[in-house]
Amino acid sequence: MLGSFLPILILFLIAVFIAVFVITVSSLLGPRRGTPRKLAPYESGMEPIGPAIRRIPVKFYVVAMLFIVFDIEVVFFYPYALVFRQLGVPGLIAIGVFFLVLVIGFAYEWKKGSLTWE
Repeated sequence: MLGSFLPILILFLIAVFIAVFVITVSSLLGPRRGTPRKLAPYESGMEPIGPAIRRIPVKFYVVAMLFIVFDIEVVFFYPYALVFRQLGVPGLIAIGVFFLVLVIGFAYEWKKGSLTWE
């Protein structure tokens, strides 16, 4: 039984070897000296203004999370579309409830103002 996992183990070992090899070769052959000019942050050829790390408004994260949630939920419609004839009326009711929950969540987020971009 363990013999069936041998190709996966070999592939894993090859991947680890390649990663270690590339890191080792780049550290041996790569540049070792960093001048202050080389180590300075580069920002479109202009001198950076302010700190490199600054707070990002939570609004960006909320929009990204909402996109991911609704995008993943919409993906569940594809398997249903493949087998909707075999599921019959119970399948139609199930996808209808799923769609209703999706629309209610979307309406709630719209009413809360999470989808407006300022």
